[in-house]
Amino acid sequence: MRLKNGDKRLRILDAAVKVFAHKGFFNSKVSQIAGEAGVAPGTVYLYFKNKEDLLISIFEVRMQDINSKFREAVMEKEDGGSRLECLVSMHLAGFQRQPDLAACFQVELRQSNRFMRENVKGELQRYLDLIREIVEYGRGDGSFRSELPVRLLTHLIFGTLDEVVSTWVMSGMKYNLISLTGPLMDLFTNGIGKGVSAPGPDGPVGGRP
Repeated sequence: MRLKNGDKRLRILDAAVKVFAHKGFFNSKVSQIAGEAGVAPGTVYLYFKNKEDLLISIFEVRMQDINSKFREAVMEKEDGGSRLECLVSMHLAGFQRQPDLAACFQVELRQSNRFMRENVKGELQRYLDLIREIVEYGRGDGSFRSELPVRLLTHLIFGTLDEVVSTWVMSGMKYNLISLTGPLMDLFTNGIGKGVSAPGPDGPVGGRP
């Protein structure tokens, strides 16, 4: 059966994820990606300008899917804490299921000067916007402390998730990434959840116990 053009493009992207993850961006060849995808090397250039364009396209296409699925799932939750837990668990579970994609996102993309210059745009920005909306919703329903800056909390959450997955990848993926959902939520909610003020050096705020 003859493949449609869209099918070929996705097959090339899927093949590139595997090749980049196992051989590294700089050591990978377009001919290897074409072979993995089952197409002629020249076919790759019908869809992508070069190897770096392929790498950036992996991020853009996969993040479009992630943003769509995550937003739909998150918006079904009733409160800010549940929405944040949904995003955290989906983030970790998604990379656990797709270790090659995790390697591409957390390691190989950082090899691209173009990505590092442009990584605040497009789909990544939409993901940050989703986290920001969760934070704002949680502030509104009383789940999170309202005095903490939204931008700070947004980048705290994203930066922590990004570092956790990067550490998992660099360690050889030897432990269960999904099992960190609970500890991360404990960290996030104790840090941004509503609670009593921290005690001062002489005991609880307001005087002696």
